[in-house]
Amino acid sequence: MYKVALNFEDGVTRFITTLPLETVADAAYRFGINIPLDCRDGACGTCMCHCESGIYEMDGYIEDALSEQEARRGYVLTCQMIPESDCVVAVPASSEACIRSQQADIHGKLVNINRLSESTLSFTVGGDQIRAMHFLPGQYANVLVPGTDQRRAYSFSSMVSQADESVSFLIRIVPEGLMSTYMAEKARVGENITLRGPFGSFYLREIHRPVLMLAGGTGLAPFLAMLEKIQQGYSEQPIHLIYGVSHDADLVDLDKLESFANAIENFTFSACVVSENSSWPQKGYVTNYIEPAHLQNGDVDIYLCGPPPMVEAVNNYIREKGIRPTSFHYEKFAASK
Repeated sequence: MYKVALNFEDGVTRFITTLPLETVADAAYRFGINIPLDCRDGACGTCMCHCESGIYEMDGYIEDALSEQEARRGYVLTCQMIPESDCVVAVPASSEACIRSQQADIHGKLVNINRLSESTLSFTVGGDQIRAMHFLPGQYANVLVPGTDQRRAYSFSSMVSQADESVSFLIRIVPEGLMSTYMAEKARVGENITLRGPFGSFYLREIHRPVLMLAGGTGLAPFLAMLEKIQQGYSEQPIHLIYGVSHDADLVDLDKLESFANAIENFTFSACVVSENSSWPQKGYVTNYIEPAHLQNGDVDIYLCGPPPMVEAVNNYIREKGIRPTSFHYEKFAASK
């Protein structure tokens, strides 16, 4: 049995004790602490934390969830981390966000399906239970694929609309994908949709300094929710979003970004396309468009959401520039069938 100190980003520390061969995540839940967690199989990366001291055993995970570089720097997946001494673990969330919550099924109805491009669609779920949902902008829900027992994870792309008690999601259309096929070919407005959540430690923190947002593909979704939240208040800090996609057809919701740019005084954005065949004026990767002014010599909060190769590329870019951002929050995702 070992003692583990969980240091939350708001300065609060909670202590747990692990049983023999028990993971840190299981021990935390046994103590009533809802640290970020989803798959429990070392496949999603939701439970990534940083081990600041101690010895542990950890295997059985895939590299998309935790890269070799991250593991060498002391990052861990708490669903696979088994302490072999007392440990100190930094949790990238506030203690308040990790208060035990019941993530029960939330039932709603499909109120809109919108094919945004040949590669992307959005869907909206509404109803009384949706109105009562509480989540932080940037978090995600597991959505039950109708007619199956399978769930797929999607970030909320909006806050709950009080006008029609609904919430929206972005989805990349994956050939033969379970949810993609349902939404693109079978779904009808009025059908039942079941959500579970919220999940994730990727969410908007209080803004005290400049913010740089980096979105890859449908990784734009959580930023749309964040910007909606920011629009409801006011921030004197500059906020810049760089949105990168592979092909022209993947560029979606630019009208929403324009609307946010008009409504939020200090918000700007740019978009880029990787494909050499693109007709979009800005070509290349998001790292091509990160300027020194965006990084503020490290006095910046960076939020990054995209596929694993993009996350690794941005991580490497920032390290090569010798920048240590005040905070750096990122979430990897991979389109699943």
